[in-house]
Amino acid sequence: MNLDDLTHMRAVDRENMISHIDALPDQLQNAWALAQDLPLPDSYRKPRQIVLCGMGGSAIGGDLTAALIGSSAWIPFHVVRGYDLPAHVTGPETLVIASSFSGNTEETLSAADQALIRGASLLAITTGGQLAAHATAHNYSLWQFDYTSQPRAALGWSLGLLIGLVYRLKLATTLADDLNDALDVLRKYKEQYKTDCPACTNPAKRGAGQLIGRIPVIYGGGIFEPVARRWKCQLNENAKIWAQYEGMPEANHNAVVGISFPDELIYNMAALFITSPELDHPRVRRRHDLTFRLYMEHAIMTDRFQPRGTSALAQMLHAIQYGDYVSYYAAIAYDADPTEIAPIVQLKQQLAQRS
Repeated sequence: MNLDDLTHMRAVDRENMISHIDALPDQLQNAWALAQDLPLPDSYRKPRQIVLCGMGGSAIGGDLTAALIGSSAWIPFHVVRGYDLPAHVTGPETLVIASSFSGNTEETLSAADQALIRGASLLAITTGGQLAAHATAHNYSLWQFDYTSQPRAALGWSLGLLIGLVYRLKLATTLADDLNDALDVLRKYKEQYKTDCPACTNPAKRGAGQLIGRIPVIYGGGIFEPVARRWKCQLNENAKIWAQYEGMPEANHNAVVGISFPDELIYNMAALFITSPELDHPRVRRRHDLTFRLYMEHAIMTDRFQPRGTSALAQMLHAIQYGDYVSYYAAIAYDADPTEIAPIVQLKQQLAQRS
C-alpha cells in the first residue's frame, strides 16, 4: 500500500473522483451564489414546516441542513427517505423540497406526486431528468444546476443550495459569514489532504491506512451525527468498505455493550469519533472520552477527529472534507475504483425489470 504513488492512483481512479473531492469549496461557493439568484415565490417564504425528500447523496445535504439550523429555526426541517410522505405533510404552508441529483430517483418522484395531491408547496432541486420535467409540467419551482458527477460527489451543490435557501428564508441569519469561514478552512486543509501531499504529513492518508483490514464504526453527536452518516456512506460507496455509524449519546445506551462477540473478530473493528470541544454538548463530550477509553481497554482500534473552524458550518464541512479524502485513499489502498457503484446499478436494473 503506497498512497504516494500517483501513477497507481490515477490508474485506480479511472473517472477522476479526486477532482470532485478537491472541488468541494468551489462547489459550495458556486451553489451559494446560485441560490441567491434563483426564483423563490413569495408564497414559499413563510412555511410552517420544510420536508426534504431524497435518497443517498441527494438526501444527506438535507440531514446536514436540518442539523445545522436546528438551534435557530423556528420551524421543523424533516428529511424523508422513501416513497411515501408522512401524514403531516399537507397544504401550501408545507414546503416540500424534492431533491434528486439525476432527477430520476423513483422514491423522490413518488413523494413529489403525493405532495402535489396534498396541495403542498413544491421546490425541485436537480440537474434535470424526470424531476425537472415534472416541475415544468406542474408549474412549481425548479432550482436546476449543472454538474457532472456521481450524486455523492456533488455534496457542495446540494448542501450549498439548501443553506442558501434557508438563509433566504431567514432561518439562519449568520450563514453568509459562516460560509466564508468554512471556505477558508476547506481551502487551507485541502493543501494537507490532496494527493501530492505525502503520507508522512497527510492526515487523511494516515487515517485511511488505519482502516485497511478493519470495519469502521463512526460516532458523532449533535450536528456531527449526519457527518458520521456521511463518512459511513462515503466509505461504502467510494472504498467499497462495510461501515456503520452511531449517534451519540444513543450509542451509550446499546452499542457499547456489543464489544465482546464474536471475540475472534471484534479486534478487526475500528471506532472513529468525530468530536468538537466547542460544539459538543458537555455530557456528549464526556461520553466520547469515556467510550473511547472503554474501547481502547477492549483492544479495539480507536481514533478521533476534531474539526477546525470558528462556526458550526465550518467544523461540519471540515469533518466532511476529511472523511471524503479518507474514503478516497482507502479506495486506492484496496484497488477499488472510487466512482463505480456496480451493486446499485445492478439493483436498479433488476427493479426496472420487475416493474
